[in-house]
Amino acid sequence: MQFLSPIWFFALAAISIPVIIHLWNVRPGKTLKVGSISLITEASKSTRRSFRLLDILLLVLRCLLLGLLALLLASPFWQKHASAKIEKGWLLIPRENFKETYKKFKPAIDSLTKAGYGFHYFNNGFAGADLNNILADTALKDTAAKSNYWGLIKALDRRLSGATPVYIFTPNGIGHFKGDRPQVDLNLHWQTYTVADSLSRWIASAWLTNSGTIRVTVGNSSPAGTIYAGQVLQSGGNRDIAVTMQNGQPFVSLKEKSQMQVAVDTAMQRMAIYTDKHTVDANYLKAALLAAINFSGQKAVVNQYSSAAKIPAGQNWVFWLSEQALSGGAKSGENIFRYQAGKPADVNSWIDPGHITLAKRLEPLSQTETIWKDGFGKPVLGFDGRTYNFYSRFNPLWNDVVWSDEFPAMILKLISNKTVSQPAAYDKRIVDNAQLQPIIKKENKVITSPKATAQTSLSRYFWLLLVGLFIAERVVSHAKKQTNNG
Repeated sequence: MQFLSPIWFFALAAISIPVIIHLWNVRPGKTLKVGSISLITEASKSTRRSFRLLDILLLVLRCLLLGLLALLLASPFWQKHASAKIEKGWLLIPRENFKETYKKFKPAIDSLTKAGYGFHYFNNGFAGADLNNILADTALKDTAAKSNYWGLIKALDRRLSGATPVYIFTPNGIGHFKGDRPQVDLNLHWQTYTVADSLSRWIASAWLTNSGTIRVTVGNSSPAGTIYAGQVLQSGGNRDIAVTMQNGQPFVSLKEKSQMQVAVDTAMQRMAIYTDKHTVDANYLKAALLAAINFSGQKAVVNQYSSAAKIPAGQNWVFWLSEQALSGGAKSGENIFRYQAGKPADVNSWIDPGHITLAKRLEPLSQTETIWKDGFGKPVLGFDGRTYNFYSRFNPLWNDVVWSDEFPAMILKLISNKTVSQPAAYDKRIVDNAQLQPIIKKENKVITSPKATAQTSLSRYFWLLLVGLFIAERVVSHAKKQTNNG
């Protein structure tokens, strides 16, 4: 038996009160009836006190009453070690995929359960549960939640020793694996499967073209990977994509699925090319821009300027093919592509993407992101905020970019604001079982597992004893008074 508030033990000192009262007991003298007091000689008066314990039963009851009250205030409870069920090992399945996972691996899971493996959810906390009760739950349904399995493996490694056999059964979708591949010391057996719903299709983006049609990018994801395909729609849509109008804004959606509608981008992209002495470069760039726009069908207009003051403000793209500082309306451009000034150096390298020959370049500045790089990994086109710094030129004397078939594609990727996305809900790619397995290392781990304990409050029993003692004390005290009065 233990106590939550042992400070109340000081209240046991109150037991001394009834003891002192009983010891300090002055007994009254007895009255003797005589016929005459003439023959009684006068004696000196004396008083005698008796320190003998009287009414011992009443004294004991009162002491027990005070002592029991002090123990009750100390909050007594009984603690014992819970008898832990001995498990041969751990069997883990994610809660959100339990039904499908059990169906895939039913023989193996049933065999492990019969062999004495304890079932735990492969989720945060690794809560244990009775497998039979879960299977009997007819309302149990799988959900679309996605746990980070590699993160859970790391937590499991901190929980179990390497001597405990662990069997895990999970899906192998790529969305379940985030971060670095873990290194653990576990006796691990991990089996995976591909979920039944392993194909998805969605609209990634849509925009209005110069010809008035709608160009749609449709994403298709499967265990093998994700691909995107473009389609051109008329105002009425086609057999699998619907086009609707809401308050003058066109929307597109897949007919066979209840997917959220995607708004069609109707904005006009405005692009300005400025140069002072690089007229040849500007002609090459303009041709590439027009080819990229024509291929994508995006709604855009390209204008070339030789005077910075004539560039209208609010351009989506400004290609500043000059070593001079920005001026005029170019300063307000949403995206700036500019020639970096400096002394050129001859090199024998190439530009990626495309592995295009690079003959001259400038020494790059520190950049937050590299868009195009040379064979040494240095940036040829670097990005900083809204500015793209180009450390070469669109000129055959500097590189073969303008002669390359990759040039329009490189420009299209640069200017396109129709960035396709890969929503997690539609990502059906998988990770090969050999690639998802953690790296097993052997080390001596100290696993500290707190002992399971059970606590039972004893307050109610002390209350019953307290009430019983109080009643007994009152009965004895009342009987004593009756005897004295008699």
